[in-house]
Amino acid sequence: MKKRKVKYTDKSIGKIKIVDDFLPQPKDLVLKEETTKITISLTKSSIEFFKNEAEKHHTNYQTMIRTLIDKYASRYA
Repeated sequence: MKKRKVKYTDKSIGKIKIVDDFLPQPKDLVLKEETTKITISLTKSSIEFFKNEAEKHHTNYQTMIRTLIDKYASRYA
């Protein structure tokens, strides 16, 4: 495999597009609250919906349900 040679220049390299900072701050990566395990009965169709969506987004369906409930609770708190 041939190694590419890096070419340095003092010339303009074209238009530069500045993108918004999309990374979360370190404080946002810390769990905010403790979780408590509960038992809940949900309809089969709801569970299938969340499982399908979780698979599409490469996450856990329980996490999606927990996030939904957290957002709902914080909206009406």
